[in-house]
Parts: sequence; structure tokens; C-alpha cells
Amino acid sequence: MQSSRDTPFSSLGKRGLTALELALGGVVLSLLGGLLPALLPGSLNWGLAILCYATTSAVVMTYWPYGPLGWANRVTLARAVLVALVAGALANEAFSVAMWTWLIVAVVSLMLDGIDGWVARRTCSYSPFGARFDMELDALLILLLSVGLMLSESLGGWVLLMGGMRYLFIAAGWGVAWLSAPLFDSLRRKAVCVWQVVALLLALTPLTDHLTASLLALSALITLTYSFSVDVWWLYKQRRR
Repeated sequence: MQSSRDTPFSSLGKRGLTALELALGGVVLSLLGGLLPALLPGSLNWGLAILCYATTSAVVMTYWPYGPLGWANRVTLARAVLVALVAGALANEAFSVAMWTWLIVAVVSLMLDGIDGWVARRTCSYSPFGARFDMELDALLILLLSVGLMLSESLGGWVLLMGGMRYLFIAAGWGVAWLSAPLFDSLRRKAVCVWQVVALLLALTPLTDHLTASLLALSALITLTYSFSVDVWWLYKQRRR
């Protein structure tokens, strides 16, 4: 007999509740992914969009054992849906033929980046997982926009360093132990991340000429290299502690 305290979802368990929220996110992805191409020229690469969202969902299922995601993580999950759509658009002709719309989608994702932190503070739902979830989506969005810039402006493979530097840093930490140590919270790191996305978005707009796009991308790469250099030097000095 069911207890009076049981909820309709209590039998699902914590993992089941997490999976349910992720499945709802997948439904939103399907709805938006069907609506946008119907209104715009071009088509999405569904395989890549689904792979992107499925990978995000697998990471969440692995590292979030607490059941419902909470409002802050739900906002971040909405960002994951938008990032997956951008990935699907970049892989097909949709991004190039309807660039303004897809840039707006990326801008909305960037705006949600600020909202999820605000929601976390307002609802007292901040968690190390949420901060990492947010950061990894930032890194993925920067990588996708770097790919889009390379394809649309023919700037060369060097622009991929903006999107790939974080992943190279993580890979280096597998071989050099002190590089994988925790970093201190940094406003400089957050500001550089925001500039990466803003510079890439500006460089991708159809109104930006080739030279300006190159200078924007170069400024983003220089600031990112500086930021990583500061962190690597700090980790090097802390290695013996």
C-alpha cells in the first residue's frame, strides 16, 4: 500500500528523477530542432545535435546523484539544449544560410550563463557540480563558435586554439599531476571566458569584415593564452604544497 508521504515519482529513485528531467530536455531539443529548420532555410545535423546532448546527459547522470537537478542546473540544462542545436547547425548548411538566427541562439545561451548563477544564489542551490557543468558548456560553446569562425571566415586552423586550449590543458593534467590541482576562483578567468564568446559572436556576424574578424579572434586568443599562463604559473608554484 502506498504511503501518504509518497509522491507520484518516489518510486523512480534519485537516478530516475534525474533521467526524467534529462529526457524532458531531450523533448525540448526535438521540438526546437524541428521548429527552427521549418521556419528557416537549411537543415540541422541531427546526429551531431543528439550526440552533443546525449554526451551532456551522460555526464550529468554520472556526476549528479541527488535526484532533481534544481532550478540553477535546469537553466544550465536549457543552455545545453541550445548548444546542441548550435552544434547541429554548424555541421550542416543551416548556420551559414541563417547566421543571424543561430547567432541569436548562441547569444541567448550566453545570457543564460549569467542567469543560472543568479538563480543558484537566489535559491541557495549552488554546487561544485553546477559550477563545473556551467564551465564545461562554456568551453563547448567556444569550441563550436571557433569551428564556425574557421569555416565561415577561412581564418585557418589557429582559431581552433581558442576552443581547444581548455581541452589541451585537461589532457596535459593527465600526464603532469600538478596541472590537475584545483584552481582558485577568479574573476579574471570568468571575464576572459565572456570575452571569448563575445569576440567570436562579433567576428561571426555578417557585418564584420575579414580583417576585423581576424583581429577579434586574435584578441580573444591572446587574452585566453594570458589567462591560462597565469593559471599554469600559479599551479607550478603550488606544486610542492
